[in-house]
Amino acid sequence: MAIESAIGEAAIEENLKQFLLVLSVSLSVATLPQIFSWFRHIPYTLLLVIVGLMLALVDVRLVYLSPGLILSIFLPPLLFEAAWNLKWADLKRDLVPICLYAVIGVVISIAGVAFGLNQFAGISLFTALLIGACLSATDPVSVTALFRELGVEKRLTTLMEGESLFNDGMAVVAFGFLVALSLGTAEWGFQTILVQFFTVVGIGVAVGALIGFGISYLTQRFDLPLVEQSLTLVSAYATYLITEDLGGSGVIGVVTCGLILGNFGSRIGMNPRTRVIVTEFWEFLAFFVNSIVFLLIGDQIQFAILRENLGAIAITVAAMIMTRAIAIYALSFVSNRLVNSEITTSKQTVLWWGGLRGAVSIALALSVSTSLPNREALIATVFGGVLFTLLVQGLTIQPLLKKLQLLGDGPLRQQYLEIIARQTALNRVLQHLEKLEQRPGIEPEFCDYQKALIKGELERLQTEIEKLQDEYPNIRDFTLEQLRSELLAIEADTYAEFVRSGRLNRELAPSLQQFID
Repeated sequence: MAIESAIGEAAIEENLKQFLLVLSVSLSVATLPQIFSWFRHIPYTLLLVIVGLMLALVDVRLVYLSPGLILSIFLPPLLFEAAWNLKWADLKRDLVPICLYAVIGVVISIAGVAFGLNQFAGISLFTALLIGACLSATDPVSVTALFRELGVEKRLTTLMEGESLFNDGMAVVAFGFLVALSLGTAEWGFQTILVQFFTVVGIGVAVGALIGFGISYLTQRFDLPLVEQSLTLVSAYATYLITEDLGGSGVIGVVTCGLILGNFGSRIGMNPRTRVIVTEFWEFLAFFVNSIVFLLIGDQIQFAILRENLGAIAITVAAMIMTRAIAIYALSFVSNRLVNSEITTSKQTVLWWGGLRGAVSIALALSVSTSLPNREALIATVFGGVLFTLLVQGLTIQPLLKKLQLLGDGPLRQQYLEIIARQTALNRVLQHLEKLEQRPGIEPEFCDYQKALIKGELERLQTEIEKLQDEYPNIRDFTLEQLRSELLAIEADTYAEFVRSGRLNRELAPSLQQFID
């Protein structure tokens, strides 16, 4: 018993050392853009993949990347964070195109990749279908981070994130069905597929909604920021594990739970300060998880096996690009006709080229049974496809945005917001100083001197604001957008306060939305 205990402790210590090594390398990569300005042109997650590839090239393996680790430990927080920050109002506006991309788009992607590999690479139809299912899950983390940094229109981010959240679930469902088919636990047939699809998705939505609404109403009963923060973490993992145990889609469950807590629970059950704390916690967790996952994706590449399957990888990449183009352009056309989505050709082009693959594709490929004859070729093909999208498409998305004139004024807006924040803070300091004049022991001369300094700084900031507004007229529109958002937030927070105090039994929809211009 003592020997077994010692072996267990040694294994834990070794795993901890490996984890700290991975984390140290990831955080070192995060500092590179601050030291070398050239690296600022590369999204952080792609930089991690490149560093991972360099380590793999010299055969330095940091840790074994098991599929269970990604799906059960890394995937829930990544999905929850994206869903938490996705506004229902934005998602609802584009729900039709997002659902078309996520459901029909996945079918087109699987069919196209499978056809190409079966016909031109001689890979068996079943293995080709598995590869297609693995690569139908998009991972836009790098692209959406770049969108925010460059100030790209918010709608593009919503479309990409919304599609990814839902099509991850569809890809996992399709992959699970194919695996079950190979094991003889599922039957081929349109009606069978349809029933299983609605069952798996239905269980995911039901469990996610139950946990999401349950925690939303639970947090109404108390105001403990750290407890509420912990409950969101528990909800992400509990939803995934419970849904999977019940035979549903854990991905769909986590997305549903995250959407409910982010858009409903955080309003009725959390005060504004707690919402900020929870949001910052999930931003940190997403950064932490992404830092590990993308570094390990690069580090797991086996170059010898990739070289052996270059032909299949080339066919896969071509099929991915073609099927993605067919799905985005055709389904956008349908959406524009059905609900007048107004998704322009330039936006469709960015959606097409920005459909990167990542952690989910890798995890699905690694989870394939070792009994499959072509398992190594399948994994190599999926890794090659993921690598192409991350390095080629990921690194060329910024020039594409520039060519299509979709680059926004993010840095300018950030500069403007910083000036406004300083102005607001100094005004509050000034108001506090005026109250201090009546406090015993405070000399009036001291207060007058401090107020003169602050007023001088406020005048300088006001001059800077007026200069920006004159040079960039669009800033005035941005100011009005911010004001509208503030007014709607004040109204929503007031309703949430009434619900928490028991004066209302449900949160009211903001009425300002109907007539505010």
